Amino acid sequence: MSTRVSQPVALVTGAGRGIGAGAAIALSEAGYAVALTARSREQLEETAARCPGPTLVLPADMLAAGSVDELLDLVEREWAAPEVVVANAGAGISASVEKTTDEQWARMLDLNLTAPFRLLRRTIPAMKSAGHGRIVVVASVAAKLGEPYISAYTASKHGVLGLVRSAAMELARTGVTVNAVCPGYVDTPMTEATLQGIVDKTGRSLSEARAALEAKQPINRLITVEEVVEAIVTCVRNGGMSGQGINVDGGGLQS
Repeated sequence: MSTRVSQPVALVTGAGRGIGAGAAIALSEAGYAVALTARSREQLEETAARCPGPTLVLPADMLAAGSVDELLDLVEREWAAPEVVVANAGAGISASVEKTTDEQWARMLDLNLTAPFRLLRRTIPAMKSAGHGRIVVVASVAAKLGEPYISAYTASKHGVLGLVRSAAMELARTGVTVNAVCPGYVDTPMTEATLQGIVDKTGRSLSEARAALEAKQPINRLITVEEVVEAIVTCVRNGGMSGQGINVDGGGLQS
């Protein structure tokens, strides 16, 4: 049964933990009714419990056929079409080019590029009709430069930044903005997995691996989730920003 809300609606993917959870909580605090999606219901419910406003917990696999359309159909049926979309779901792998398998390559492109494309394609029409919308894709500084051993991830993030820029130009006169936030290494569970991969492949200790990642950023520490979330919220609030890839990396990649 529909439970229509008076607040504007936001949708956050990958909302179970890390940046996605932080973005969902911040948007809830800013007055949005927030639809939360990720694969883990348990993690989504933990995020929902930290949101002060209305939430919808919608477990989904963004790679499953038809999942994006089914997800938006449900949000629209229960509440309304989202006027804010934060496309945060993503993953990374580490392998040299010659050791990257077809399956690894396809997974990176499917999750980090094709899923956001489907999300934009599905949500843009309602935003255009309303004359207002905010789309924020969480990309990476890997969208702007290459690093060794993450070629598939880097290619997917370069691609999604291109998608953001093209969509922004198409929508420039519609009231809909499209931006990307490009973090460096962030203190999240995804980075913890990266650290463990470094430990497994190099024999370094966990503290040594963490220090190596911290040293890649001029501030000599990992970026916090809150710092990335602040950039996301700025993209939502500022209608004069569109087509941007906003770096949150401690000054490592200067615009």
